[in-house]
Amino acid sequence: MKALVIKSTGLWYEVMAGQDRLMARLRGKFKLEDKKLTNPIAVGDWVEVDPNDQVDGEWVISKIYERNNYVIRASPRKKGHDHIIASNIDQGVLIVTLKKPRTSIGFIDRFLITLESFRIPGIILFNKEDLYTKKELQKYEELKEVYEKVGYQVALGQFETGVSDLVKSLFLNKKSLLSGHSGAGKSTLINQLIPEATQEVKEVSGFANKGVHTTTFAELFYLDNKSTIIDTPGIKELGLSEIENEELAHYFPEMRQLLGKCKFHNCLHENEPGCVVKDQVGEVISKSRYESYLSILRNEDGRK
Repeated sequence: MKALVIKSTGLWYEVMAGQDRLMARLRGKFKLEDKKLTNPIAVGDWVEVDPNDQVDGEWVISKIYERNNYVIRASPRKKGHDHIIASNIDQGVLIVTLKKPRTSIGFIDRFLITLESFRIPGIILFNKEDLYTKKELQKYEELKEVYEKVGYQVALGQFETGVSDLVKSLFLNKKSLLSGHSGAGKSTLINQLIPEATQEVKEVSGFANKGVHTTTFAELFYLDNKSTIIDTPGIKELGLSEIENEELAHYFPEMRQLLGKCKFHNCLHENEPGCVVKDQVGEVISKSRYESYLSILRNEDGRK
């Protein structure tokens, strides 16, 4: 029986088979193209489940169907391994905050790069508008211009008091991955969109100005019959995976359109002469995005 994985706790998986929610375990060991994974099955996967002949009422996963796409990161706990955040998604939605906690430009760009590897559309939602000073609101407008220019949707809100019709509309008829730092407002947004979800929300730590982890496991929620949202645990750092230096520029849309125009075919757009990409920094390419590119290229973000 084919089923959709809607929650993963590591040992058990909650799956939706038609209208039935079932608890299932893995049968044997699974591998995905011989990758070293901390989780062979991810929320969003389609799987085959069968009754366990030995335990009445228990189900086992006997097959993982091929994924259309997935979002992956380097495992923060197991060196040399990767962790699949979610699979088979239509779009990735990143919750960003300019304070309490602050989301760095580098973190935003790394998230977008993970989406670009499968050409998954990205949306950036800035939260906590009520906390921002005039200067911070100006910063938001600057960032909005940078990211909209390269094709990403950007919106601003205050999720604790409500969600605008615009923000709600972004999730309709899509399977969306929701990501961001702990304390950025993922669970708050889920509760506004889907009140019955009752996701736990905690205040940001005043001492460290960092979010407190409230979401322990990835979980899929139904907004309606055609719209689902995958909530994920807060991410402190996002180590990129499966991306070689030579490919990196392909995942920056503004750089992608310039590729092949440099003097050298293997140009990394760092120190090489006759580099068209470098020449367009400040014009087609924003300085902040180019600095993110260099940081990732030089492995300054801990990428494998």
